[in-house]
Amino acid sequence: MLDTLGKAIVTGRYDDAPFPTESDLAKEYAVSRSVTREAVKMLTAKGLLTARPRKGTSVQPAVNWNLFDPDVLRWLLERKFSLDLLRQFTELRIAIEPAAAALAARAANQERIAAIHAGFDRMAAAEAGDDDPLESDIAFHIAVLRASANPFYAQFQDVVTTALRTSIRFTNRFKGRTASLSQHYAVLGAIEDGDSQTAKTAMVELIADVMVLIDDAERKA
Repeated sequence: MLDTLGKAIVTGRYDDAPFPTESDLAKEYAVSRSVTREAVKMLTAKGLLTARPRKGTSVQPAVNWNLFDPDVLRWLLERKFSLDLLRQFTELRIAIEPAAAALAARAANQERIAAIHAGFDRMAAAEAGDDDPLESDIAFHIAVLRASANPFYAQFQDVVTTALRTSIRFTNRFKGRTASLSQHYAVLGAIEDGDSQTAKTAMVELIADVMVLIDDAERKA
């Protein structure tokens, strides 16, 4: 029930319609009022709903949603593709991932570098058709976040994962367009060398490549 309602809210089902009462929801989903109340409470905690005395429950504007909540991020993937959303995700990645790469270069150790290598090796395998291109790309970027040795950066893994899933829906429109192994290797190499500035610059260039595609798409729209 939580998942269905969350998707419905995020994808705009209630943009032009009032949110149902607890009684109506209980009937629609054939559950008890207590179950309905708990689901509404959880959606309220995620910033999707607000409840006011004598005014009932209503959907909150997107600006109030907890966009770092894993469920909200997952539901965003159900929305119709939006260049604006992809730009916003990419802008956030540019603010986060280059700094994480720089920290990873400073905190580099054998275990952390091995994890990034594993992600890169998966990407190379995906190029040969032996792994999933999206999942391997995600594995690489998550490994960099974790290698920063900063738990705050590691907490962005759900955001980065959703951003990459959104991005791949866009870049797949370009025939033959896949993640650049050379750009990812530049990040890996700089981290392995302990060169924080080069690692940061290489990650900026990698993500900025998506921004160029977004700009081109917007000009053609």
